[in-house]
Amino acid sequence: MKKSDFNYELPPELIAQAPLAERSASRLLVVPPAPAPREDRVFSDLPQLLQPGDLLVFNDTRVIPARLFGQKSTGGRVEILIERLLGGSEARAQLGVSKSPKQGARIALDAGGEAEVLGRDGEFYRLRFHVPESLEQWLLHAGRLPLPPYIQREPGRDDDERYQTVFAREIGAVAAPTAGLHFDEALLAQLRERGIEFGHVTLHVGAGTFQPVRADSLDQHVMHSEWLNVGAGLIEQIRRCRARGGRVIAVGTTVVRALESAIRLNPADDGELLPFAGETRLFILPGYRITSVAGLITNFHLPESTLLMLVSAFSGKEQVFAAYEHAIAQRYRFFSYGDAMLLWPLAAD
Repeated sequence: MKKSDFNYELPPELIAQAPLAERSASRLLVVPPAPAPREDRVFSDLPQLLQPGDLLVFNDTRVIPARLFGQKSTGGRVEILIERLLGGSEARAQLGVSKSPKQGARIALDAGGEAEVLGRDGEFYRLRFHVPESLEQWLLHAGRLPLPPYIQREPGRDDDERYQTVFAREIGAVAAPTAGLHFDEALLAQLRERGIEFGHVTLHVGAGTFQPVRADSLDQHVMHSEWLNVGAGLIEQIRRCRARGGRVIAVGTTVVRALESAIRLNPADDGELLPFAGETRLFILPGYRITSVAGLITNFHLPESTLLMLVSAFSGKEQVFAAYEHAIAQRYRFFSYGDAMLLWPLAAD
C-alpha cells in the first residue's frame, strides 16, 4: 500500500481559516455503510442520529500555548514549538533556526527568561527553561497558540477559546482533537437529555500529527509517538454500554488510536480493552480491524495523512473517498476549523 493511494485534490478555498460563529453550526456528513445513502446534515442534528444508551468518548486533552520566539547569542532568530512537557522546567521541542544550536546554547526568549539546549534526539531538542514560575503556568501567558500550518494567519483572541474543546482539562497537546470542537454546552445538554452518556480518554496530540508521511511505501513509515491514558472508569462505562446494547462512538481519530492502543499494547495482549497509560506509535491503515468503537465522528483530513488512512480502515477506503468527493462538490469546509463526518463501520462481507 502506498502513500499516493490516499491522495486527493482539494480546492484551497475549502480549507477553513476560522471557526464558525457557533460551534455546533458546522455541517455534518453522515456516511453509513454502502449502499445506504449519505446524508447532509448539520452538527446540531447529532442527538437525533444517536440512540439512548450510546456512549460518546471524548479526548479531554488541552492545547498548550506552545509557540515561542527568541534569539541565539549569535543573533539568529529562533522559533520554538514545544512538542511535549517533560516535567519540571524541561520540554521537548522543535526549533526553527537557520543553524542548529549546540548543547549548552542558550536562547533569550522574547517573553522573558531563557531556554537552555540540553541535547537533541532526531528532529526534537530537549530544552530547560529558566523562567520565573512553573513552565506550565508561564506558558499560559508567555506562549502563543500553535495553529496548524494550513491556517494562514496569526492566532487571535478568539482562537484561545475556539481552538480548545469545551471539555478540555488535561494540559499537554500541541494540536486540538478537532472533532470535539463542534460540541458546545447546549448540544452536550441535549445529548444528555437524549440519554447519551459521555466518557473520556486523554491523548496528548503531538507536533508529529502535522508531519507528512515521507515514505511512499507505507510499510516503511514510522509513526510519531504520543502519550495516552485510558482509565479504568472508562473501561467500565464501555462494558456497561455494550451490555445494554448501546454503541461506543469515538469523537475523533485520537480516541480510536487511544482505545486501540489500550487493546494492542496491554501486557495481557488478548484483545480485551484494559486500562493503559503510556506511549503509542500505533499506525492504523486499511487492513487493520478496529474493534473498540462502533461509530466515529471526525473532521475531514489532509491528503496522504495517517488520519485519513485510519478513517479509511474504519469505513473502507472506497466509501471514504466517495464521501470526500461528495463533500468537495458540496463545498464542505475542511480540516481543523472545518465541518465533520459521522462514520459507521465498513459493512461485513
